[in-house]
Amino acid sequence: MNCIFCAIAKKESPAAVVYEDEQCLAFLSIQPITPGHVLVIPKAHASGLGDIPPQTCGHMMRVGQRVAAALRESGLSLNQHPCEGINLLLCDGAVAGQTVGHAHLHVLARFVGDGFNLGHADLPLATAHVLGERAEQIRRALTSLPPV
Repeated sequence: MNCIFCAIAKKESPAAVVYEDEQCLAFLSIQPITPGHVLVIPKAHASGLGDIPPQTCGHMMRVGQRVAAALRESGLSLNQHPCEGINLLLCDGAVAGQTVGHAHLHVLARFVGDGFNLGHADLPLATAHVLGERAEQIRRALTSLPPV
């Protein structure tokens, strides 16, 4: 396997690491959306969200929460605007925008005027009927999965 994030976790490739423990590593993205764009990865290879053990997945979120707090306190700024918000994002699969085959949580520092947009503000609202049908499909699928 030739995984850049595994190489970073093993310290075989360089990265600007901001946090590390036994399960996770957090480092700055080399292609940042905003200043302070941090990636949190499981050290053990996991191709996607479903491959991350539940304990590790929860731990990744706690690390992301801690990194988010640090970003707010860091003094990073964009055009003299301090970090005033955070986005957490995990892209699972190519169609979702995953570009590295090792699961990772994006922790994005947000600044006034940073230009990043999740692009859903102009989408039409779903009807109650459509939401009900979709909810039922998801509930049925959940019954076939292991419990939380």
